[in-house]
Amino acid sequence: MLLGLVLMVASGVAAIEFAQLWMPRILGDDGLIRYERSQRRWRAEYGLPMPGQPDLARFSERLAAQGLKEGAPVLVRIFKREFELELWMQRDGAFQRFVTYPICRWSGWLGPKLVEGDRQAPEGFYTVDAAALNPNSRWFRSFNLGYPNAFDRSQGRTGSLIMVHGGCGSIGCFAMTNGQMSEIWQLVTAALGGGQKRFQVQVYPFRMSDAELDAHARDPDIAFWRDLKAGHDLFEANAVPPKVSVCNGRYQFQAGTAGNLDSEPVQPGCSKG
Repeated sequence: MLLGLVLMVASGVAAIEFAQLWMPRILGDDGLIRYERSQRRWRAEYGLPMPGQPDLARFSERLAAQGLKEGAPVLVRIFKREFELELWMQRDGAFQRFVTYPICRWSGWLGPKLVEGDRQAPEGFYTVDAAALNPNSRWFRSFNLGYPNAFDRSQGRTGSLIMVHGGCGSIGCFAMTNGQMSEIWQLVTAALGGGQKRFQVQVYPFRMSDAELDAHARDPDIAFWRDLKAGHDLFEANAVPPKVSVCNGRYQFQAGTAGNLDSEPVQPGCSKG
């Protein structure tokens, strides 16, 4: 029985590696998302870790190895197609990636959330403060992304209570395993308790390379995604959360300030220069 379980896990790992390399080309985005959902549902049912999950038992050692401490400001990036949530932490005025968590489940497909009840996970830039935390969530702790933000409202988009939470089940949210959510919760509550007023959450459809955008050039959401990439690239360039506003119904970004703890809510306004 033990041998059988080992073989099942090994075959599962091999299948995941195959999926990462070839499934996008073979199945397309929707097919790959369906495949990943089936694999993660199977792992959750058997109590197995998600693919690529960090060693949660070595949390303190992993922090120390990167010279990071609880209470440092945080930032979150989510990549839907890759089922990945990155948690970044500030050190010496800039942010560095501490960990990439495999997302257990998110609902919908690539593209923004449009209306209440469409079961679609959103895309865009959001900020989270202490009021958005729910330690007593029925999904084992959660924080509210703050959808719809000023950009979403400018587009007439509706919805509410879009969360990152534990419990591995989702209707429009991003669901983690309880073990992962415990670690995320520990870091975000320490950051907000340590002086950070709001942290930024960036949600993307996929890894925002030029090649990916070129491959999606005919998608109806390409203009929106190219705008998101501008904010993505600013953060990639200097490891500081960009300043985000909404100008004429589009996201607008400016470089953030090194050493700044907080990310302000997305507000209407056109910046100069």
